[in-house]
Amino acid sequence: MMSSTAGIYGSPPSALVDLPADAIQFSPLMPGASALEQQNEDGLSALTILAPPGTLERRYALALALRALAPGAAFTALAPNDKGGTRLRKELQVFGCDVEETARRHHRIVTGLRPDNLTGIDDALAAGGPRLETELGLWSQPGVFSWDRLDPGTAMLIEHLPALSGRGADFGCGIGVLAHAVLASAAVTELGLIDIDRRAIECAQHNVTDARARFLWADLRSPNAALTDLDFVVMNAPFHDAGAEDKALAQSFVRRAAESLRKGGVCWLVANRHLPYEAILQPLFKRVERASETGGFKIYEARK
Repeated sequence: MMSSTAGIYGSPPSALVDLPADAIQFSPLMPGASALEQQNEDGLSALTILAPPGTLERRYALALALRALAPGAAFTALAPNDKGGTRLRKELQVFGCDVEETARRHHRIVTGLRPDNLTGIDDALAAGGPRLETELGLWSQPGVFSWDRLDPGTAMLIEHLPALSGRGADFGCGIGVLAHAVLASAAVTELGLIDIDRRAIECAQHNVTDARARFLWADLRSPNAALTDLDFVVMNAPFHDAGAEDKALAQSFVRRAAESLRKGGVCWLVANRHLPYEAILQPLFKRVERASETGGFKIYEARK
């Protein structure tokens, strides 16, 4: 007998699909959600997925979704046309699915039933799963920020970062590249690595084995009682949300840093040159200095 448990991945627009109120959320970008990787095979009766834009990440998520569905269970996969939507039908057909496709509001919506026999999902899971990325020498995964290369902004911040001390946090830690540089200072007593992406946190746990490291899967746009009286915060502040530029996201990181620091605490921040960080930094910090500006990036030292 088929389970009656339904799942959802991401935030599909409610104007395009109907979503069960009791569906289990599986997005790795929603702190507290369940991990689709850990869902029992054949355990879901239905699943709706807002497919990710990256090819490897999208195929990985679709393969996980199909593996979790019971044979004969209904699925809906959708995505904006310019973010993988036009490829969904063929990708699902490669997995052995017989599907129907509709187009609405610049999205492709693909529906079908999970077949008895799936094809090609093992290859998709291997290509999109976590792995030791040789060029970085670190564990990473497609879909995580700058998953297969050193981000130039992070590299620039590492180059200018002084030896820090005390208890601090890495906001939007990714796979832990910046944390390695921070923990090189013996004067650092504790470093919280915080990211909204569960996959990034899991990779960082592989990469940063220092006993002073603490890991937190959290959305920094929301207050967190654990982030108080810090001596320092470091960050390569994100400015994209769901693939679109979102200046408010980066500004919320700056506000959270100011709230989390003790008086006299310092925030080291790298930012894209075109973003107006000065306007948000100046009212929140006692002293703001631009430590460097080159190659499209700016580095700030802001002291509370």
